[in-house]
Amino acid sequence: MNPDDLIAEIEAGPRGPGIAAFFDLDGTLVHGFTATHILRDQVRKRQVGAGDLARLVLTAVDGTLGGDPTRAGDLGLSALRGHLEDTMQEMGERLFVQKIAGTIRPQARAIVKAHQRMGHVVVLASAATRFQTGPVARELGIDDILCTELEIEDGVLTGRVVGKFLWGEPKAQAVRRFAREHDIDLHQSYGYANGDEDVAFLASTGRPHPIAPGRALRETAKLQGWPVLDMHEPLRAGVRSALGTLGAVGGLNAGLVTGAVLGAVRRDKRAGTNVGIPLACDLALALSGVKLNVIGEENLWKARPAIFIGNHRSSLDPVIMGSLLRRDVTGVSKAEARLDPRMLAASLFLDPVFIDRSNSGQSREALDRLTRRIRSGTSIMIFPEGTRMPTPEPGAFKKGAFHMAMQAGVPVVPVVFRNAGELLAPRASVVRPGTVDVCALEPIDTSDWTPDNLNTIVTEVRQLFVDTLEKWPS
Repeated sequence: MNPDDLIAEIEAGPRGPGIAAFFDLDGTLVHGFTATHILRDQVRKRQVGAGDLARLVLTAVDGTLGGDPTRAGDLGLSALRGHLEDTMQEMGERLFVQKIAGTIRPQARAIVKAHQRMGHVVVLASAATRFQTGPVARELGIDDILCTELEIEDGVLTGRVVGKFLWGEPKAQAVRRFAREHDIDLHQSYGYANGDEDVAFLASTGRPHPIAPGRALRETAKLQGWPVLDMHEPLRAGVRSALGTLGAVGGLNAGLVTGAVLGAVRRDKRAGTNVGIPLACDLALALSGVKLNVIGEENLWKARPAIFIGNHRSSLDPVIMGSLLRRDVTGVSKAEARLDPRMLAASLFLDPVFIDRSNSGQSREALDRLTRRIRSGTSIMIFPEGTRMPTPEPGAFKKGAFHMAMQAGVPVVPVVFRNAGELLAPRASVVRPGTVDVCALEPIDTSDWTPDNLNTIVTEVRQLFVDTLEKWPS
């Protein structure tokens, strides 16, 4: 079964809070194991001794060879004895942004959203701790968490568990208890997990769905007639990706240099820019193996000049935007980006406007300069979140682009990127080959915008991005 078929099945089924969807965390909602990131962080900071680490590894190996697999969890949690609750909370949030957010499976996110649209109660059920589950649940809009709770005394972890370690049967028991307490019909409810230990958990629901299961769970699913969901996994960044990335950087620079030389020869910088932008961006995408699947391409040309705004998760985004817009365009960036060596060639060639948000006088001057360029026929591409987001969920939009459009009297064109972050994550340096889905929405008229209604407009435009990402046009 593929995720799209499952979502269609969910949307055709019964609605309401009497039905729940229970999601495992590691290997289900996220690719890999969140505990790995915590252990690496603690080893790097020397918060786990060599003896504790050796015992943890040996116990984990023993669990895979037929021993008690919960011993590794107990041992790992006991190693947290003496840690401050606030410190662990900060670590969980930091590692979510740095490591875990990028591992949330896009298709699992879409399934969660489908259940939420149907009014189902969505529950994250995991043997992981609240420090691991909390940030993921918040990101996905999940209010209910069943997890391994740690004992805390006076703000300090004791290394002991409150109740049971939610692994295997205790996890299934927690699901059944939750259903009784919240009047949930388990026969109509859904379960999602990937691990061999989750058979009891899945069997607790009437609609179990193993996600990318291991061999033993796959065999059980076959015997029980459970539909298996095989998720799309991004290609690993191997030698091909590394070489493609190097080629992309070279192609980008070659295109920019070609445009600059042409502009100098013709003594027409704008003509050179209009050759250099598409050449540089197309070469960079082609050499890195990135293709574009564009919906609403006609909206990129309906009203020019315009302010083109995009959601920002990847360093690929400006390159994609340049390939789409092609001519008579420049960019806006924060002042700190002027010092980024990656921006040097583009800065010399495109002459973007850098805005110092800490200096209101400079910001107003930059806005006036941009307005003059727009009125001369140059469109502006800008990412109103102001920085790359760790997850696909759009961040808060800053108002600069909207002030600019209002002052210049030009439309705003939203350009939604769905999965650029899967090919080049926020902290990654190597581009994976693949296809990026793009949706250009209808130009938005700004003639009735005023400073008084601008906050409402910014919220409404951001919601267009949220809605498009949640329900991608066919």
